[in-house]
Amino acid sequence: MRFDTKIGIVVRGDLAAWQQLNVTAFLASAVAGGVRETIGEPYEDGSGTSYLPMFRQPVLVYVAGLEELRVVREKAVGRGMDVAVYIEEMFKTGHDADNRAAVRAVEADELGLVGVAVHGPRNGVDKVLKGLTLHP
Repeated sequence: MRFDTKIGIVVRGDLAAWQQLNVTAFLASAVAGGVRETIGEPYEDGSGTSYLPMFRQPVLVYVAGLEELRVVREKAVGRGMDVAVYIEEMFKTGHDADNRAAVRAVEADELGLVGVAVHGPRNGVDKVLKGLTLHP
């Protein structure tokens, strides 16, 4: 099935594996929480046990460096896409309010990005992520 929109997550390649997974999970939750139409219906197994709904479309995960992440963020914001960021300082915080304060404390072009998620029209997201490598 081909979707009109696309979800892309870009994580910095120099992070430890647990950090890359953590950043990817947080950024995916941002898209799920902020763009409700990306979520499908709940699941149920043959025994009648219910499970939470998931994205209704694939999520592509890419790897990049800091400067590439900054370019992705800038292009996506410039195109009016749904964007989420994760910055280095968030590894040191203990909860959501501190995370938001850490982001608020830094100008956009100076963010110490370790991850960016984008959601928008398929062609636009493709242009924003052009040239990046899929995560191994």
